[in-house]
Amino acid sequence: MANYFSIILTVITVLSGLLWLYDARVLKPKRKAVIAEVETKTTKALTDEQIDTLAPQPKLMELSESIFPVIALVLVVRTLLYEPFQIPSGSMMPTLLKGDFILVEKFSYGIKDPLFQKTLVDTSLPERGDIAVFKYPEEPNIDYIKRIIGLPGDRIIYRDKSLYIQPACAVGEKDCEEMKVVSTALKADGEYFSGSSPLRTYDEHLGDVNHEILIDPRVAPRTMLYFNQPGTQKDEWVVPEGQYFAMGDNRDNSRDSRYWGFVDEELLVGKAVFIWMSFEMDRSSDSWLPSWVPTGVRFERLGSIE
Repeated sequence: MANYFSIILTVITVLSGLLWLYDARVLKPKRKAVIAEVETKTTKALTDEQIDTLAPQPKLMELSESIFPVIALVLVVRTLLYEPFQIPSGSMMPTLLKGDFILVEKFSYGIKDPLFQKTLVDTSLPERGDIAVFKYPEEPNIDYIKRIIGLPGDRIIYRDKSLYIQPACAVGEKDCEEMKVVSTALKADGEYFSGSSPLRTYDEHLGDVNHEILIDPRVAPRTMLYFNQPGTQKDEWVVPEGQYFAMGDNRDNSRDSRYWGFVDEELLVGKAVFIWMSFEMDRSSDSWLPSWVPTGVRFERLGSIE
């Protein structure tokens, strides 16, 4: 089942809350009754030490009373507001790098329950250019992060490493937009690498969103591996209602909608909005430290995600 941490957090919150409630409603009145009975037989008020000795609060109940407000707050924040994620790969380079720690705005695409991730309250829908976290359609216990390229009803073509989009035509509208190539401009060559292969950096204009993408000129188009939607060409897709087409910014090093299809609205987790920490993870293979130990901090990367 997906969302193991959410499930565990929810269970602990509920159990600690029930224990705290049982102590407050049942055990605490009994302790007070014992203390009151003793105080009627003495002329001096009992000290805190004497009260703890006479009617101690069970350790489990004391622990529940202490942790319940904290974990309940964490559950609310994590479920309704923001959740931290770590970028595990380079599929979203150069926008997001391996070692970036980001905050995902959970309420961007609806408020969901923490156990089954069913939408309780609709808020807004993804917009073209959003960087979204979602459950991987082929294995929903894995979180993926990609850029939303196609909205419901859009026609998408990715041919010869050029992206074409024909936005969905509104109901009743006759003058629909034509298929247009998404404009790009070469910005740098060799600033980023895939292994030993230098990558080309392009500025891409996706509607109102301007961002950078990477292209590996040595990699041939993998058209034969693309997801084949019935009724369309191999490198063409029409986004179904209630679903989205997502791609990585590192175009030749990303497994995305081109290969496995569309992202259902129910799989959306939230919108990536902020980098709160970024570690360099370029430790050499001959280092005596494990590869997961950071080699430095990239302070210049902290801030809002474009």
